[in-house]
Amino acid sequence: MIISASRRTDIPLFFGNWFIQQLKKGHTNTTNPFNSQQERTISLNRENVAAFVFWTRNPFPFFKVLDIIDKMKIPYYFLITINQYPDFLEPRSPDLDTLIKGLSLLKSRIGRSRIIWRYDPIIVSAETPLTFHRNNFSRLIEMISPFSNRLVVSLLDIYPKVKKRFEKIGFLPFDIRSEPDRFEELLVFLAKTTRDNEMTIQACAQELNGTKTRISTGKCIDDALINSICKQDIGYQKDKGQRHGCYCQKSIDIGQYGTCGLNCLYCYAR
Repeated sequence: MIISASRRTDIPLFFGNWFIQQLKKGHTNTTNPFNSQQERTISLNRENVAAFVFWTRNPFPFFKVLDIIDKMKIPYYFLITINQYPDFLEPRSPDLDTLIKGLSLLKSRIGRSRIIWRYDPIIVSAETPLTFHRNNFSRLIEMISPFSNRLVVSLLDIYPKVKKRFEKIGFLPFDIRSEPDRFEELLVFLAKTTRDNEMTIQACAQELNGTKTRISTGKCIDDALINSICKQDIGYQKDKGQRHGCYCQKSIDIGQYGTCGLNCLYCYAR
């Protein structure tokens, strides 16, 4: 069993103490986000957990938890989102210097291959045009590439509740795919810059195909990476509970929607 912690909230940043309590109990309870009457108990014991996959904006506060997980000898890796958007999109984004310090310490602990950077979602708008992404991404990858060898990207998906938030403040992002030349420019730039910084690039639940460049769809919860960490073959099972186009390995998510304190304007989990 693989535990995802979590697509629904930032457990490493906000709920480290809670996670320690669950580890000590040896289990946790999770509620179906679409049916609050459905609750299940999930084991967190070593014999039942093949690996943890942690999703976060800042791993720094979670290091005390990693000490416990390391003693339990449960493998894990991190997906870390760093976008550095304007404050109206990310009002509580962690300080970049703190993030880089955290990445450096994490790399010394687990290595580059177990730290995956997410530049996600890519939002193109009047406030964040392609020139913004060219400058912002170039600056970030120079800082982050020493600590990670894989990048995950995706274009913004506008869910109904996200659309309402955008409309409330008059924010109007647009689908760059509707302009093939500019879309191609974005793909070529991302692919080349990533390659130049000795990283691989993958898309999350999307096929990002241009006429010159194709960014293949990867697996954020990746059976191959887990196998390499665990030194065993867990066997691939597609997670049928995820959206169309997602090829992630089957996992159990133990987070809860509506609990993240970052309040990103574009977040589907708010």
